[in-house]
Amino acid sequence: MNREKIENMDKQLTIALVAHDRRKADMVEWAVFNADMLSKHKLICTGTTGGLIQKAFEEKGVEAEIVCMNSGPLGGDAEIAALVVRKQINLAVFLIDDLNAQPHEADIQMLLRQCRVHNVPIACNRYSADLMITSSLWDDEDYVPSEPRYIKFDR
Repeated sequence: MNREKIENMDKQLTIALVAHDRRKADMVEWAVFNADMLSKHKLICTGTTGGLIQKAFEEKGVEAEIVCMNSGPLGGDAEIAALVVRKQINLAVFLIDDLNAQPHEADIQMLLRQCRVHNVPIACNRYSADLMITSSLWDDEDYVPSEPRYIKFDR
């Protein structure tokens, strides 16, 4: 699928963007690279990440709907997890700093778990984020993702 078709997708998504401190530069660079596409969707971000993306977009003349929650350590990850549970997030991009401990690890794991439980695609690196946002499935009206089944597997 080519990028032009994706940038012109009909469906407006709500995309959560979260990045740890040492991954914020990556997130901002990724968001600017994908600004044409992202500006057509609603972005829900943790506080600092959202502010940095908003500033970078303004510098590039990109208008986008960006809603900032609290910063991650102050509950932003939990706020986004709550939106996932309420089916208000279509896609999450969470650039995690795997090389440094985080004081709010429980909230991080909760967000990841809620995305898995509620079948919300979550990208944890730029490559998977690029693959997810360029998927032709977003506009395929016949595609309905199957719900996760938590059942015992018997042969």
